[in-house]
Amino acid sequence: MKEKVILLVEDNPDDEALTLYALEASHVGNPVVVARNGVQALDYLFGSGEYAGRDPRDLPAVVLLDLKLPKIDGLEVLRRIRGDRQTALLPVVILTSSAEEEDKAKSYSFGANSYVRKPVDFDEFVHAAGELGLYWLLLNETPPLQN
Repeated sequence: MKEKVILLVEDNPDDEALTLYALEASHVGNPVVVARNGVQALDYLFGSGEYAGRDPRDLPAVVLLDLKLPKIDGLEVLRRIRGDRQTALLPVVILTSSAEEEDKAKSYSFGANSYVRKPVDFDEFVHAAGELGLYWLLLNETPPLQN
């Protein structure tokens, strides 16, 4: 059985590098696909654009989604994920630096499974990202695929 990927949707290169480091340091061996804006994330999930030909039924184990993204923001990405039968139940964790209550409320109302603020401290960030990977990949049980 093929290992499920993690889809990391992050436009900040430093946060991307930190998240990848944290997952590796926590011995999360799943491959990580990085989308650097909302369009790339949606193209990956739905097998369009630069990912045309990718089987959209092959969903990631979890999406780690930043909110403040170029082209299409994270809330719109989340709305489109939840609006499609194929991806409606896909685990989506908002991983953002936003402390705005409105962002948190909208994220949950659009169907986020979790909302995690990125810690400013390096060690805290590494720990938090590693814990996220371990929880969503090892402990969480995902729903069956929708056809």
